[in-house]
Amino acid sequence: MTNPIGSGVRIGHVHLKVADLDRAIAFYSGVLGFAVTQKFGNSAAFLSAGGYHHHIGLNTWESLGGKPPAPGTTGLYHLAILYPTRAELGDALRRLIAANVPLQGASDHGVSEAIYLADPDGNGVELYWDRPQAEWPVDAAGNLKMVTGPLNLQMVLDSAK
Repeated sequence: MTNPIGSGVRIGHVHLKVADLDRAIAFYSGVLGFAVTQKFGNSAAFLSAGGYHHHIGLNTWESLGGKPPAPGTTGLYHLAILYPTRAELGDALRRLIAANVPLQGASDHGVSEAIYLADPDGNGVELYWDRPQAEWPVDAAGNLKMVTGPLNLQMVLDSAK
């Protein structure tokens, strides 16, 4: 890459097509704890953490009553929600357990610890926290060397406040 973009560029939000707006709000707000910042009737809602205008948009404009994409089709693999600390990831895990949301996986990637699940519309969701960059694994040449290993969920839960 000869002309990379600035290091301050971030992914700002994700906007999902959902089949049932209230069901999606119940998951993203009721289970994960995002606040609804604005709702447009029964067709769209915007949710955030920390007072931002929105991190997650939900709508039924083209998907009311729809089904998840069939396996083997292209589309969203997962959205990733970054928690600032392991303790806050532990709190998210506690919320998932309390709501009986099944996990699809959990991994230690060396750079981060991640929990994988699906939302009510079948969209993949990753909940994770990043380790400090100084702790990221590198090879002998100093190149990043991410891994996929088992994550001790009990340790994540124990870190919750």
